[in-house]
Amino acid sequence: MRILHTSDWHIGRTFHGHSTLDALRGVLDELTAQVRAHDVDVVIVAGDVFDSATPAAACYTLLSDALRGIADAGARVVVTSGNHDSAARLGFQAGLLRDGIHVLTDSDAVGTPLTIDDAHGPVHFYGIPYLEPALLRHRWEGVRTQAAVLGRAMDLVRADLAERGGRSVAIAHCFAAGVEPTPHLERDIQQGGLDVVPLSTFDGVDYMALGHIHGRQRLAENVRYAGAPLHYSFGEGDKPRGSWLVDLDADGFSTVQWLALPVPRRLVTLRGPFADILADEAYADAEDAWVCVEYTDDLPEADPLRRLQQRFPFCAKVVHAPAVVRQGDRQSYVERVRAARTDRELVEAFLSHVREGQGATEREAEILEDVLDERVRQEALA
Repeated sequence: MRILHTSDWHIGRTFHGHSTLDALRGVLDELTAQVRAHDVDVVIVAGDVFDSATPAAACYTLLSDALRGIADAGARVVVTSGNHDSAARLGFQAGLLRDGIHVLTDSDAVGTPLTIDDAHGPVHFYGIPYLEPALLRHRWEGVRTQAAVLGRAMDLVRADLAERGGRSVAIAHCFAAGVEPTPHLERDIQQGGLDVVPLSTFDGVDYMALGHIHGRQRLAENVRYAGAPLHYSFGEGDKPRGSWLVDLDADGFSTVQWLALPVPRRLVTLRGPFADILADEAYADAEDAWVCVEYTDDLPEADPLRRLQQRFPFCAKVVHAPAVVRQGDRQSYVERVRAARTDRELVEAFLSHVREGQGATEREAEILEDVLDERVRQEALA
């Protein structure tokens, strides 16, 4: 049996305010072409199908089109829910889908597989939807963490498999031990409630298809994350997009290979002085990419995003990242204002606050003195 393992489609997610629906549709069309070209028997979508529990109508249309296209290409589809999905809403759609498309979102059915036969006999697919410990404590005594709830779910899988026999694939959505997170992405997700699940939790099945991490990961030869089909943050920009093509033979797990997916628009982070990024020909190859600019000037620029977009139309993020960060006296802005005894000191406190500790330049100080002197003169004449 040949299986294509994908996950984390996040249909409906935006990229710095830009819709990703059209880009994702093109990537999923390519995935469908790979299903046909490689004679895939089963496609797994391991959770986070949608980016929101309440997706817009266009998101449902994209999902239906993608699933229908994969089925037309000759594959069965097995979909589970992730922490971004509403299991109830995703599961409701299951009854409306055609034969061969299976949406597994019922926590009560964790130990009951979907069985698909090939020339060597049955393969049991155990879909484990994202399981919220708080919702299962009344049924599964003692489960208070993701590690505990996944452990209980896999116990049910192993117990059922011991009776049935045969080959097996399990699908789960979690944060597994040994993962290398994307800075400011999976770490934030982990803090949002998905604690670390030990790798040993997944023992006992021929292949473990995981979702939740946006970059591909190999935790063991038969335990893997496929990652997301699109880049959804600049932190993912250096991570390839694609899915795992897994073969099971008569004895179980056999081989696995990576099938790359196209990147509709590459992501580039540029760092340097603002004027150089605006003018230097060295950055010309980034003009058609999604761009994040980290400019290193001491002082912030006025309206930097608009100005950068004149050269880089797809500049989506601008960060002021001074090359040298000056250490202040640890006084808060309020404390500095209260300590000011003159108007000059008050302005200096403000400039230091908004300029990473840098006060007025020599020329600015001259202008400031002229302005304050003129104010004193006007008040004297009033």
